[in-house]
Amino acid sequence: MSNEQIIKIAKMFSSPESPKNGQSQETYITLTDEAERTLNCTIVYFLELKDKKYVMLLPLDLPVEIFTWGPEDIEQASIPVSDEPEIDKIFDTAKVVLAEQNLTLQRTAITLTVTGELPEWDEDELDELDENDEANEYYEELATFLYEDQKYAIYTPLDPFLIPARKSDNGKLELISEEEFEEIQPMVQKMLENQLFDDIK
Repeated sequence: MSNEQIIKIAKMFSSPESPKNGQSQETYITLTDEAERTLNCTIVYFLELKDKKYVMLLPLDLPVEIFTWGPEDIEQASIPVSDEPEIDKIFDTAKVVLAEQNLTLQRTAITLTVTGELPEWDEDELDELDENDEANEYYEELATFLYEDQKYAIYTPLDPFLIPARKSDNGKLELISEEEFEEIQPMVQKMLENQLFDDIK
């Protein structure tokens, strides 16, 4: 995620109780980008680190990503489609394909999202993408389609799609750079692990 993106907070409301580090009270916001696309999120974590206040945002609808195949790829998509003009080009086709599964594709801020009843996950069919990353991510494939003889696949990430933001001195939320997120990621990961442990007790 780039800190060059200009995102503004359109709406924000929360419980009056002041949360400590960890899971927040129910707090909802709407992010709006330069193209006036919106993304509804809930604030799931508050975190203070080195006198800075951070929040982790989680989209209310299901995030999805579109991947495609490179010239040497045969069995699995591996190239994320992030170029805005290319997404514009294939969006309507992707929307029709997902509509056949009663899913509605939305052109939201920061990430594409879908609404509707999702299929049950089959653990034997999970795909491992981004193989060059140190920590590989797992995805569930929702659909594949062709556009101008190019094959595309629509996936949803199985790990929480957290959007990191920092609370500035004037009280506004600002999206943070990938470098700053890497600094706080170990603490965020520890919180997620502690929550998972609490859930299975």
